[in-house]
Amino acid sequence: MVRNHIGYACINNGLSEQGVCANRTLRQKTLEEKGYEYLSELILTNLDALETIFRWNAENGYRLYRMSSEMFPFYSHMDLGYEIEDLPQSELILEKLQQLGEFARNHDLRVTFHPGPFNVLASANPQVVSKTVRDLNCHSKIFNYMGFEPSWENKINIHVGGAYGDKESALARFCENFQLLESHTQKRLTVENDDRANLYSVKDLYEGVHLKIGIPIVFDYHHYKFNTGGQTEHEALLLALSSWPDSVVPVCHLSESRTIEQGEEKETPAHSDFIRGTLETYGESFDVVFEAKKKELSVQSFLAENQDWNLLGRQKPKQNHAEQAVGHMAF
Repeated sequence: MVRNHIGYACINNGLSEQGVCANRTLRQKTLEEKGYEYLSELILTNLDALETIFRWNAENGYRLYRMSSEMFPFYSHMDLGYEIEDLPQSELILEKLQQLGEFARNHDLRVTFHPGPFNVLASANPQVVSKTVRDLNCHSKIFNYMGFEPSWENKINIHVGGAYGDKESALARFCENFQLLESHTQKRLTVENDDRANLYSVKDLYEGVHLKIGIPIVFDYHHYKFNTGGQTEHEALLLALSSWPDSVVPVCHLSESRTIEQGEEKETPAHSDFIRGTLETYGESFDVVFEAKKKELSVQSFLAENQDWNLLGRQKPKQNHAEQAVGHMAF
């Protein structure tokens, strides 16, 4: 049977209106003035909010959720960064992370990360690469603290970054700098196709990243529209799905153009508030993160208009993606 779990990213609009926020942060000046005791309290507040979001997700049938990268402010900062074990309230923080991981596993809640665009493994600037490596390792360590085994089940998704006028060289740098990551981070990292023709299509990523270092590709439906790589949507989706091992359900992203939502004819990359169209899965199994601005409200709206979609139930992929993709590749 086909599995298509739907999830959303970071902010829960309904809970946010009640003051539940898992990404509270602070300015550098505040950290310097109030210190790491204050930071520890802020982190615990974020983790309490994350627990509330986890519980809401479980109670409402959600099985996929992207956590915020802002839960641990300044965690990967090159000057003010820290190890969680060294924080004033480290025992409470680590205990809370373990409890959150146990809750997620007990309630079949798949959690992921999508660190910000400043993470550029393909950069030719050693400082940018160093910051990227540190930030990605910090994200992965959070999963370790939550008790998750290193796996793409809990993916850490990024973009390759700039092409710098030479895609081939940039992709080679990405693969070279990938080796700088800690092994647990490598086992969680995924890459996503871009929304600009001068950047990376699914085919670019398959040839330049997956075939070189083996990491999976997250297919973004909206980005594909602006950068097809010479493939149909079905071909690009199948190629991305084929990059995932059979033991892990792939993940895709869905959003729509804000300009179309506003009644304009020309599509642009900016995301809409809701998903007004349909999701063509071509009968394939994968989880999908809704990247519409209204978060869980966009999921609720979509489900109300598409009665055949269901948030519940875990099913196995119906066939081998790699075998099917061979007949659809358009190199």
